[in-house]
Amino acid sequence: MDIFIAAALIVLLLVVLGSGLWIGLSLLGVALVAMELFTHRPVGDSMALTVWGSTSSWTLTALPLFLWMGEILFRTKLSEDMFKGLAPWLNRLPGRLLHANVIGCTIFAAVSGSSAATCATIGKITLPELKRRGYPDDIAIGTLAGAGTLGLLIPPSIIMIVYGVAANVSIAKLFIAGVVPGILLAVLFMGYIVVWALLNKHKVPAADADMSFAQKVYASRHLIPVVSLIGLVLGSIYSGVATATEAAALGVGGSLILAAIERSLNWRVFKEGLVAACRVYCMIGLILAGAAFLTLAMGFIGLPRHLAEFIGGLNLSPFALIVLLMVFFIVLGCFLDGISMVVLTMAVLLPTVQKAGIDLIWFGIFIVLVVEMAQITPPVGFNLFVLQGLTKRDLTWIARTALPLFMVMVAAVMLVYFVPGLVVWLPSHM
Repeated sequence: MDIFIAAALIVLLLVVLGSGLWIGLSLLGVALVAMELFTHRPVGDSMALTVWGSTSSWTLTALPLFLWMGEILFRTKLSEDMFKGLAPWLNRLPGRLLHANVIGCTIFAAVSGSSAATCATIGKITLPELKRRGYPDDIAIGTLAGAGTLGLLIPPSIIMIVYGVAANVSIAKLFIAGVVPGILLAVLFMGYIVVWALLNKHKVPAADADMSFAQKVYASRHLIPVVSLIGLVLGSIYSGVATATEAAALGVGGSLILAAIERSLNWRVFKEGLVAACRVYCMIGLILAGAAFLTLAMGFIGLPRHLAEFIGGLNLSPFALIVLLMVFFIVLGCFLDGISMVVLTMAVLLPTVQKAGIDLIWFGIFIVLVVEMAQITPPVGFNLFVLQGLTKRDLTWIARTALPLFMVMVAAVMLVYFVPGLVVWLPSHM
């Protein structure tokens, strides 16, 4: 019965999304149908409480602030200067400035802890500049979709905190365990860009004129403003001076000051950046509200718990269990956000995982990796929604551009399974 309910809801969601209705409203509508038909809970009260709770979190305040910071960088000379500083060092690397997506997301992931914030902020900076320089839209958007997921893996990570509490393991060790896999995944993404560029040389714009080492160092002066801004945000978080939300506010203030110093800030730029950040955040906020209500509906129906119990009763080998759980979480990602997947399934799955002899720190990083994969798979791939809002492209087109990065992430999961030391060595020596 559960399988038929799940299939019916997936079909309904695809139909509603395909009709062109706003994504957030589509998620709310499917959740409303699920609650009305398959539960006895009062729908009105549940919806009101869930929507309010999902959009009124203080932690969530960091997201619009980071978006505003990205808008300021995008609308002033700072983003162009960042590319001027990076270009000489990336000239000889196949793919050239496409690597700015991965490098930018890797650095920003250490600031935000959010996949949506990473994808939206870096996308605002890199996509217009890459388009202006002649890079194809599909590879630029696809690599950003994949690299944006690094916001979940590279600490600090909200989902690691949720898993640490649910599994009763050290959050500090989880953070440390995410460092090597995060860097590994970034390197794999850059490796994919290199391979793509070698196979599609005619699609990569011509390199800038060669420079001597001294000239490259001199050109790097353009990176000083952005690197200083990142240092301010990161330093304030890791020194304990500011929370992530307060650091985001520092980032906005710092970006405004830098833009004023560079004389590229005026009232029109200030107003347009603020309005654009509000517009993108409202889009993301509505999606968050819809996803939260759909999560509640799925929880009341009991689908995640029943599926997790089914997997637990199969008595599989560790490798078969990991493969099945990877598929399970990707399918579950069709309905739920990452945090909800962890909250709703860990209590049932952890005994099975421990019985199979799987290290819980390693399993936490595995969970983050597969939740990242769910971020770029339709119909409810959160990074896909964010990029659709930024680019106005069709959701299925964006999903196709992200598919190669999804396969890279599958390879990363297999790599950390067969070489578990990539995850557990660093926390075991701290």
